[in-house]
Amino acid sequence: NTNFQHKSYSRQALFDQVEKQELKPLPTTLYELKHFCQLKVQYNHHIYLKDDKHYYSIPFKYTGKKVKVIYTFSYVEAYFNNERIALHRRNRKPYGYTTKSEHRPSQHRFQAEWTSERFIGWGRSKGPEVEQLIAKILDSRPHPEQAYRSCMGLLNLAKKHPEPHYRKACEKALEMNCLQYKFIKNMLDNKTFDVEEEPLELFQLPVHNNIRGKENFN
Repeated sequence: NTNFQHKSYSRQALFDQVEKQELKPLPTTLYELKHFCQLKVQYNHHIYLKDDKHYYSIPFKYTGKKVKVIYTFSYVEAYFNNERIALHRRNRKPYGYTTKSEHRPSQHRFQAEWTSERFIGWGRSKGPEVEQLIAKILDSRPHPEQAYRSCMGLLNLAKKHPEPHYRKACEKALEMNCLQYKFIKNMLDNKTFDVEEEPLELFQLPVHNNIRGKENFN
C-alpha cells in the first residue's frame, strides 16, 4: 500500500477519500433470474403457471382479467396496471393450488372454514337430534367434505321453519334413517313429520264356496 510515484497518497488512500463514499450497500439477497408472462385469471380466481403446472390465487375481483406475471426461483408476483396484486412463494407441486384466504370472495372464505367439528357444533346449538342427524350425514360419505353442502342446507332449514317443527323433522329422519336433504325439506314443507304410520290391519278372508283352497293348486 505504497504511495504512487511522485504522489503523497496511495491507491488505498485515494479509494477511501473518493470512491468509497460512492459505493452502495450490496444486495441482502442473491439475484434471481426473472421470467415474465401474461396470464388470464381463471374463473376460480387462480392463474396457471405452466412451468410449475401449479395454480396461484389472485384477488377475486380480477377474475377474467389478464395480469402480468413475474416469477423467479423463489417467488411468483402478479401485476395489474403496474400495481402488484399478488405475491406467492413459488410452489412446484404439479396441479396443486397455492391460495391466500384474502383473495377469496367472502362466501368462499366462509366455506373454506367448514369442518366436520364445526357442523356438529352448529347442529348441537339447535338441538340434540340435529347434532345426531348431522353426525350421521357426515359419517354416511366416504369423505366428510362431500356432505358439507347437505349439512349447510339442513342447518339453513332452521331459519325457515318453527323450531319445534324443525327438531321434530330431524328426529323423524333419524328414526327412519333418511338422511337426504330433500326428504327433510319436503317433510317440513308438507308438515308430515307428525304423521304416524298406521299399522297394517290383517283380516281373514270369508269362507265362500267359490273360493278354492291351496289343496286345489297342487
